[in-house]
Amino acid sequence: MQWQGICEFAAVVETGSFTLAAKKLLISTAQVSRQINALESRLSTKLFYRTTRKVSPTEEGQLFYHQCRNILDGLDEAERSMTNLKGRPQGKINLSAPVTYGERHIIPLISDFLLLYPEVEINVHLSNQRVDLVEEGFDLAIRLGNLDDSTLVAKKISSRQHFLCASPLYVKQHGAPQSINELKNHNCLLGSSDFWYFSTDKKFTDKKLTEKKSAAKAAQKIRVTGSLRCNSGLGLVDAALKGLGIVQLPDYYLRKHLEAGQLEKLLVAHEPMEEGIWAVYPQNKYLATKVRLLIDFLVEELEGGEMFMETFLWG
Repeated sequence: MQWQGICEFAAVVETGSFTLAAKKLLISTAQVSRQINALESRLSTKLFYRTTRKVSPTEEGQLFYHQCRNILDGLDEAERSMTNLKGRPQGKINLSAPVTYGERHIIPLISDFLLLYPEVEINVHLSNQRVDLVEEGFDLAIRLGNLDDSTLVAKKISSRQHFLCASPLYVKQHGAPQSINELKNHNCLLGSSDFWYFSTDKKFTDKKLTEKKSAAKAAQKIRVTGSLRCNSGLGLVDAALKGLGIVQLPDYYLRKHLEAGQLEKLLVAHEPMEEGIWAVYPQNKYLATKVRLLIDFLVEELEGGEMFMETFLWG
């Protein structure tokens, strides 16, 4: 009973038409309509807005569709794996990743992965906005840095390091800060946050182990100000290269400029701890073979750690 109308419902959402859905499923339009009506009655929810020219899902219908699509995709994957245990992975993967990191590191590896598994199709959505994997229908997302509490499963695929940098020209004209507190006297080029993070040496007592540990890295954040705020890391790098001020950015923005001597590191003793780069997916989502293979591939190529270690913590 719970399955009745599900395939018809998904087909209507995907085709935008009762008639096209019927053709896709090789059944009559009347049968599609009956199944949708029965499904709406069973759920006591209106799933579609209907006009003479267009059929579109309601907000409830869109949410229900994503849940149903996950179930149908899992069923398709299970049937394929049972039909041919030695078969190659196939089907679609919807992946979200941050823009710059995605362009530089993820997309080139996606191309390599597709050469290995030509029957897989990957839709990549690059955005610095955090997506809702369930509501927006993503199988997998790449997340950077410390993760917030959630029900997502997080798997570390790599790590990143933030550096504080300026051009030799800026250092010549303004000097290099010798302490974190001296940053208030410098032009700090800002991204989306007013705060920069550093590590400091701090002595503390571990209550669980009841032993003293010294020189442990403790995180410290400070508010900084400057003449430029820009939500583009590349824009901030350009400004720093021209001697406008100091930046704090992840290593993948800065390495080639550091190696070329165009930028130099500042306050090296206070560099923040490395942060993880994660592949995340919903805890209650069936993890298809193709997605598992892609995660393993990213871990191996990015040299992020042991293969496919699961952390049910954050997203």
